[in-house]
This record gives sequence, C-alpha cells and structure tokens, in this order.
Amino acid sequence: MQIRPIDFAIILLYLAGITLFGVHFRRSQQSLRDYFLGGKSAPWWALACSIVATETSTLTIIGTPAIAYEGNLGFLQLVMGYLVARVILCVVFVPHYFQGEFYTAYQLLEKRFGPQIKRAAAVVFVVTRALAEGVRIAAIGKVVSVAFGTGDRLSIAIVAALTLIYTFEGGMRAVIWTDVVQLALYLTGSIAAFFLLLHRIPGGWPAVAQVAAAAGGKLSIFDFGFSLTRTYTFWSGVLGGTFLTMASHGTDQTMVQRLLAARNERDAKTALLSSGVLIFVQFALFLVLGVMLFAYAQHAPLSLPGGDTDRIFPQFIVREMPVGIAGLILASIFAVAMSNASGSLNSLASSSMIDFGGSGNSSADERQVQRSRRATLAWGLVLGALGLAPWKHVLEAGLTIASITYGGLLGVFLLGLWNRRANQTGALVGLLIGIASMIAVRFATHLAYTWYVLVGTVVTFLVGSFASFLRKNDTSAPIA
Repeated sequence: MQIRPIDFAIILLYLAGITLFGVHFRRSQQSLRDYFLGGKSAPWWALACSIVATETSTLTIIGTPAIAYEGNLGFLQLVMGYLVARVILCVVFVPHYFQGEFYTAYQLLEKRFGPQIKRAAAVVFVVTRALAEGVRIAAIGKVVSVAFGTGDRLSIAIVAALTLIYTFEGGMRAVIWTDVVQLALYLTGSIAAFFLLLHRIPGGWPAVAQVAAAAGGKLSIFDFGFSLTRTYTFWSGVLGGTFLTMASHGTDQTMVQRLLAARNERDAKTALLSSGVLIFVQFALFLVLGVMLFAYAQHAPLSLPGGDTDRIFPQFIVREMPVGIAGLILASIFAVAMSNASGSLNSLASSSMIDFGGSGNSSADERQVQRSRRATLAWGLVLGALGLAPWKHVLEAGLTIASITYGGLLGVFLLGLWNRRANQTGALVGLLIGIASMIAVRFATHLAYTWYVLVGTVVTFLVGSFASFLRKNDTSAPIA
C-alpha cells in the first residue's frame, strides 16, 4: 500500500462521516415528493452547488488535467458553450418545468405527446446514465489502485456501497446536502494541490509559463480553425458545448431533477446560472493543474503506468504531496465519485418509479417510498457492475457515451416546444432515427464527439417534423 497511514485515516474518516451525514435525512422521507425532490425546500445556492458537484466527476478531476498535460487549455472552449446553454435553458426550458407538478423531465414529453414517448425517452435516459455512470465509477478505481496499490474491484465496491447507503436512506435531501459538502471538499483539495504544485516547481509560475510556451503553447485556449474532426476548436467547442449542456441540463433527469427540486422557477434559474460561474472556474483550475504537472515533470519525471495519463494527477498526489494534504485531496476525489453516484442513483430510481412504475405524483403513501428505495438498491448493483468494465480515457469516454444519445433527447424536446404540428409518431420516429444515425456516425466516421449532440439534435428534429407531416391524423396536445 503506497498511501501513508495518516492519509488513509483521513479518507476513512471522510467516508464514514459523509455516509452518516446522508443517512440522518431518512426521517424526513414521507412521500415521493420528499424522496425525489427533497420536499422542494433546498435554497438556490445549495442547488447550484449540487448541479456543479453532479456535473463534475472523478473523470473531471483526473481526466481534465490529463487533457492539458497532453495538449493545452483548449477544452475551455467547450466550457464556454456550457455557459451559453444555461442562458438558453433559462429562457426555453425551465419555465415549462414549472407549469405542473413534475417529478421527471419526461413527464413534460408525456404532457405534449403522450405516455409512449415518455417511456421511450426514459429508456434512452436510463441506458445512457447507467453506462456513463459506469465510466465515472471506473475512474475512482484508477485513483484507488494508485493510492493503495490494489485492484479496482474492492475500491469500487466500497465507494458504491457507502453511496448507496445514504442515497437509499436519505433520498434527494441527502443527495443535495452531501453534494454541498463534497463540492467544498474537492475545491479545497484542488486549490491546495495548485499551490503546493506551484511551490514544488523551481521558478514558480514564470517557469510554468516558459515550459508551456516552449512545448508549443500549452497555455493557449482558442483555436479558430474550422474542423469536423478536431475535438477542441472554438466552433466545435462553443457550439458542441452549448448543445451538450442544453441536452444534459435540459433533458437528462439527473440534472433536471435538481431544477425540479427548486422552490420556484426563479430559484431554479438562479441556481442554473450560478452553477455556470462555478463550473468555468473549476475547469480552468483543473486544466491549469495539468499544465503545471507537465512543467513539474520536466524537473522530476512522473511515472505513467501503462502510459495512462489519467493516472498522472493521482500519482503526483500520492508520491509528492505532504502527509495530510494528500489524504485531503484523495478524499476530495472520493467525494466527487460519491456525489455523482448518489445523484445518478436517485434520478434512475425516480425515472423507474414515475416513468415506468406508474407512481402517482400526489402519492404520500410510505409504501411508494419503500418501492423507491428498492429501485435505488437495484440501480446501485447495476452501476457497481458497470464500473468494473475496462474503460480507457475516461473523460472522453463518458462524454462520448452521453453525446451519442443526447441529440435524440434534445431533438425530441425541441420538437415538442417549437413545432406545434409535431405528434407522437413523428417524435418516436425522430428519436429512433436520431440515435441510430449517431451510432452510425460514431463507428463509421471521424467526426469529433463535440459535434455529436448538435448533429443528433438536427437529425431528430428534421426527421420528427417530416414524419409528423406524413401522419397528420396523429394529434398530440402542444405544450402551453
């Protein structure tokens, strides 16, 4: 085991503390509204923290520095699209989610097109979320294998089990408030890593800038060249990031559930916009850490097991960080993993209960809460199993999986909002062909994944509109 005893104790203390903190919310779970929406009682700032903590993952903390270590800061172009999308969502999507008592994003589609399209969209969500979360859980295995010198299976099982305990017991309240704690912890740990790494580099920041310039502009952000095959250009980043975030924060139940948990529409919008500021700052921090690791490696080479750059940051933490600080930062990485897993478990359970299980919105029956807990347990086992798959290049793997299906979901939502003549048949055809076309694009072309959601959205919208025109007699109520 490579980690020092004090660091190990810090991690154990964190894991035990956050689990007990989440479990204590059990007593407030009396209805589905409590279990899946936290009783709509969380303040906007807590929801903003929860959105960021959910949007961030172990993939972000270990994968983002790896991108900058190998390249530059160009990933920030994608993050700029994240900000643009939040403004659009506040205008186009959020108002509709507060025109009724919704528990899932797909109930909005049911209102517009009927139950069949609701279930179809929910199937896409649960498959996408399960696979993407499997990648995220696998990422924590990489960290633990570096820290403890052990295999991935035991670490994945421990993290998944502890997260399942407090999500199972505490529901959405536990998810939101543990997210707040975990966000504070991983940002504190990352800032500590920044200053300690800067201290370890001879010459400080001027030396970092000099090494970055000599390596071909590793501190550069913008690339205004237009390319369909290069991943991080201004156009693919801003356009791709905008559509990706419109889909993830506007149609993915994991994110929409946070908005639905807000006290009112204004709080939901404030939380969403505020989260954009935080997300930009933290991505900039993680990317700069990657450049600094590159500069540090010129003076003290870091080993890369199997050439896997995803392990470069964990390697530095374990081998170079002072005792105590290393434990704090490793605990922060565990925090992110647990935050992601808890949000996914609760959203997968809510979709299973509401979109497939037929649970009524007004139900205060405690039996429904017990059924929801059982659904949470089932999804916990599924995610734990998927986390054991041999994923590589975890950040881009996670984004690619989501990007293949997100275009179909976003296209269907926009079809319902913007085409008053669209109907259920057209929406179903558009969704199926949109996703099928993106699977073909993924395996038959070299199109950069940053374009996937935009292309999938356009295909779904156009095909859905045309199919609706052909089936004029299939009427569906437009969203007010």
